[in-house]
Amino acid sequence: MDCRVVAAANLWGRFGVGGMSQIGGGFSHESEHDLALMVSDFLENGSSGAESWCSSDSDSGLSDFAQLAEKIQICKLSAAQHESELLSVVHSLILSMNETNLRSINSSPCYASCIRFYLVKLLRLSGYDAGVCASKWQASGKVPGGDNEYIDVVDDRSGTSERLIIDIDFRSHFEIARAVYSYERILNSLPVVYVGSFSRLKQFLGIMVDAARSSLKQNSMPLPPWRSLAYLQAKWESPYQRYIHLEGDSTRNDNNAFNHKQCYVLLKKLQSSLQSEMESERMLKPRNNENNWRMMKPEKWRHSKFWHL
Repeated sequence: MDCRVVAAANLWGRFGVGGMSQIGGGFSHESEHDLALMVSDFLENGSSGAESWCSSDSDSGLSDFAQLAEKIQICKLSAAQHESELLSVVHSLILSMNETNLRSINSSPCYASCIRFYLVKLLRLSGYDAGVCASKWQASGKVPGGDNEYIDVVDDRSGTSERLIIDIDFRSHFEIARAVYSYERILNSLPVVYVGSFSRLKQFLGIMVDAARSSLKQNSMPLPPWRSLAYLQAKWESPYQRYIHLEGDSTRNDNNAFNHKQCYVLLKKLQSSLQSEMESERMLKPRNNENNWRMMKPEKWRHSKFWHL
């Protein structure tokens, strides 16, 4: 299948450059300029297959994607109990938000920062030490500079301070151009909202870099610098400033619906994605339990509680 580039003007969006996602990655103009130059150089010098992109899987790539899909599920199931509990809380709080809540945080355009800051407000009212983190890093070697915005929760219930990451638009960090079908399936299997430790986050990042590389390879394209593991890790691992309240915030409510119209649309989309994810998981649970039972080794049946019912 010969899928050619339709319009050069769409390259930026189709490459999913940087972190300016649909929920807002908070990239600065300087970062966007650096990435624009890198995209241009990449297309001119680094992509010999730019004229013949396609979106169908090759037979050789299917087995690789099957293994990566399995790793994604393992990472999702490996969440500790306190991570799963926080995830449930975050889901409930996001689903409870409305447009009025966003207007109460800030009266000026904020590119979805209001969603994060209001979520932090709700988390702190629920007893969590939460904050919005704005990270920034300089270009180094082949890794372009950039910045990112996410939420963290400091959990010290175990006696040691553990920092849990919350990203409200997790999938957008991994969008690539002309992804093959199997890559899209893996992308859509990721959590809509990531909640968990940085160590588990890095496992997801490694898997998605391998998946992106495999998808791009089928289109004779190398992995671009803004989809490298080093660049992705920099989003959450770089130095950051932590905020509890939006600067200049506050509590005032100017009822300026125009400034928050985009954020409200993004909030509704986020809520819809979360509801779809939760419904899918509810439908899959019985099937997963059945598969686990069928896959259980005979020698373990005797020790299963089901055996004695």
